[in-house]
Amino acid sequence: MSKLLQEQTFVLVKPDGVKRGLIGEIIDRIERRGLKVIAIKMVTPTRQQATDHYPAPDEWCRLVGEKTMESYLKYGKDPKESLGTDDLVEIGKIINEFNMTYLTEGPVVCMIIQGLHAVDMVRKLVGKTFPSFADPGTIRGDYSVDSPNLANDQKRSVRNLVHASGEIAEAQHEIGVWFTKDEIHTYRRSDEDVMF
Repeated sequence: MSKLLQEQTFVLVKPDGVKRGLIGEIIDRIERRGLKVIAIKMVTPTRQQATDHYPAPDEWCRLVGEKTMESYLKYGKDPKESLGTDDLVEIGKIINEFNMTYLTEGPVVCMIIQGLHAVDMVRKLVGKTFPSFADPGTIRGDYSVDSPNLANDQKRSVRNLVHASGEIAEAQHEIGVWFTKDEIHTYRRSDEDVMF
């Protein structure tokens, strides 16, 4: 099998996606795209798993801070009012703490997805991080309307239903956090000969 068809990504249906009964819909969209689930399980994350999943180096915090600041500027809000700072790294650290609290508030469904350009394909299916900016037809665009401004005012993470790795290195890290090698399966989809 071509290495291109073996690319793997990590997908996590977050607590709000589980509570809203969207697990099947999310898996359905992934499988209809021609990708396959090679590992899946439901867990209630520990604080340590959340910390390992969101390692939050300063560079990541700065990027999250920049995204958050863009949203504040777009809607004419002051980050100091709701978050107490306008420092991008500090904003990212605050958001990271919100994310870890969110991830541990209930069960999640963890999956490893494999297939052609799996990382990019799943990111396209999931949509933009902030549901209020996600296009219709994406998972976040169809099933969530939450925004960073409301979430930050309420001192919580954006409820965006699902996490999908942004790049191969990130996927490898996240797969290592949530799965052991013996939980990963190999099989051939019956439609692979037709698709590729």
